[in-house]
Amino acid sequence: MTTVSAPSGRAASHAVRPGLRRSQRRRRLTAYGMLAPALLGLAVFFGYPLIASIVFSFTRYNLLDDPQWIGLRNYEYLFTQDPKVWVAAGNTLWFVAFLVPVRIVCALAVAGLLVRARQASGFWRTAFYLPALVPPVASVVAFVFLFNPGTGPVNAVIRFFGGQGPLWFNDPALSKPSLLLLGVWVLGDIMIIFLAALLDVPREQYEAAELDGANAPQRFRYVTFPNLVPVLVFALVTGVIAALQYFTEAAVASTVALGKASVGEGAGAVLGYPDDSLLTYTQWLYVRGFSNYQLGYASALAVLLFVVAALFLVLLLRRVDAFTPEEAQG
Repeated sequence: MTTVSAPSGRAASHAVRPGLRRSQRRRRLTAYGMLAPALLGLAVFFGYPLIASIVFSFTRYNLLDDPQWIGLRNYEYLFTQDPKVWVAAGNTLWFVAFLVPVRIVCALAVAGLLVRARQASGFWRTAFYLPALVPPVASVVAFVFLFNPGTGPVNAVIRFFGGQGPLWFNDPALSKPSLLLLGVWVLGDIMIIFLAALLDVPREQYEAAELDGANAPQRFRYVTFPNLVPVLVFALVTGVIAALQYFTEAAVASTVALGKASVGEGAGAVLGYPDDSLLTYTQWLYVRGFSNYQLGYASALAVLLFVVAALFLVLLLRRVDAFTPEEAQG
């Protein structure tokens, strides 16, 4: 009687390995097939425009004639001769430094109050969230009307009490703070996220902190804040990206305050009113690219904006690593 010995370990591994490879290959192809629409969209709508902008930034291009290679001249002009690019960059950084943190703090405060609301909580949540649903153009037009120095209701109330209302959007010193008030009014998009995060904090952690004798600030520091870190990071990153691309609100405010119907022709004279105080970086990019038809130089501006935004996000994410929930609790 003959017996068949079992294959050795090495032979068995060689026998099984082709089957495993085919299975792994099928799983990878399935995953790539499901990711294909997203990858294709990313390549077409992000990868190609990014590469094209980098290439055009080294050319003189007016969209009608063929691009002419000029090397680094666009970047030399940007850093040394452009009269308004640094004014626009400074205004944009102002919105990054003030609009983003003020919106986050106010949204978190409102969400905290709504969590504690016992009566008509649904009404107040709706009331604070509704302004975020208003289109940006409509909200800016309404705000410019409310703060109109001559006929606006805000200055009318101030005059009723014997005061002298400021010029608001017509004053270079108050134009950006006026837009800051608008940003606080439409904070419902961030507020609703903070509200969901606060409601998701386990009640057991608050009870344990109270048993340990923690007061309200200590409970916020050691219980609430660690649970809010991911949401704070999301709000900060998306807020910085939006502030670096700040365009619509400032453009509409300048146009309406100046009494124009639209930006259209002569955008360079309209955008930024008053005295370039509302001229943001993306507005200046628009003026150079689509009003002056300097597409090569506008591409250089866009590449610089992309690099600055990437550096901002890298620095933010590296700094946020120090505030993980475990370390924050310690």
